[in-house]
Amino acid sequence: MKKIKFAIIGIVLLLLGCKDDDSRTCINCSSPITTDFELCRESDGNASVNGQNTNVSYDVYLDGLIAEGASCD
Repeated sequence: MKKIKFAIIGIVLLLLGCKDDDSRTCINCSSPITTDFELCRESDGNASVNGQNTNVSYDVYLDGLIAEGASCD
């Protein structure tokens, strides 16, 4: 009986711990060579621009934008 209780508690904790993994955070960016756009970190860690997944890591994409002169906040 104790094993079942521990299993249930473990499953509940696992589900609660993964709840925030589906979050999406976004910032606005501007660049001298493009119109303003929205950059988001998707739940899979990739960057999306105006809703389109770039299939590139958010951190790598943001670093590239800044290196090219974009400003994001």
